[in-house]
Amino acid sequence: MTDKTHDETIDWNEFWKTADETDREGATPSSYHAIDLLPEFFEEKGVPSSFADVGCGPGDVAFTIASEHPETTVVGYDAAASVLDENRARAREDGMTNIGFEQAVLPEFEPGRKFETVFCFGTMAYVEESKRAVSHLYDAVEPGGHLVMSYVNSSGQQHYNQTIENPQQRMEADDNFDPDRFEERFKLIIEGESTLSYRAIHDAVGTWPRSFWEFTEKPDQPWAWDHVPLVWIPK
Repeated sequence: MTDKTHDETIDWNEFWKTADETDREGATPSSYHAIDLLPEFFEEKGVPSSFADVGCGPGDVAFTIASEHPETTVVGYDAAASVLDENRARAREDGMTNIGFEQAVLPEFEPGRKFETVFCFGTMAYVEESKRAVSHLYDAVEPGGHLVMSYVNSSGQQHYNQTIENPQQRMEADDNFDPDRFEERFKLIIEGESTLSYRAIHDAVGTWPRSFWEFTEKPDQPWAWDHVPLVWIPK
């Protein structure tokens, strides 16, 4: 995820220090919408020898991959020092030697090594220079590997704007919904500063992304494939 380097982004370091359970759930969509899909991707493409989770937050995906595939070297990256410290402590307590955590602030990403799979889910929405970020993420993929990522497209931007313009329906469905907080948190999407498309990704890396739904059924929630595509990009 991004650090609070300008007015439009969240101070993730402070967020993870004070986040309650609801906040954590809302900030870790990969735990609910991607973690169960990766095994199908691995079945098709093979279990990677190295795996980077960029924007890892509390590391649910990273820890799962490291636990289920002890032969895989896993590194979780995040901007927030507080959540990285939390993850490192957990790894030590669990005695996990094939996982590590390092700081990275998108759109920059220079890990000093390459990975067979680079994974970035639920993070691009907070990155203003999203095309630049995609380019850096792709640079970190080793030849023959894959970048797996989600992003918000123009349909998602339209949906977010409609939510801001008419929040009542969302408020009726979710007692905890705060329109002002929603608008602040997703300002980059609402203003179209972080949205992407297949064309934009192609322009950034020179390769067309491919739908993740080649390997698994689309989820029941239409937004998960219509507003927030999940794609894989071969290297």
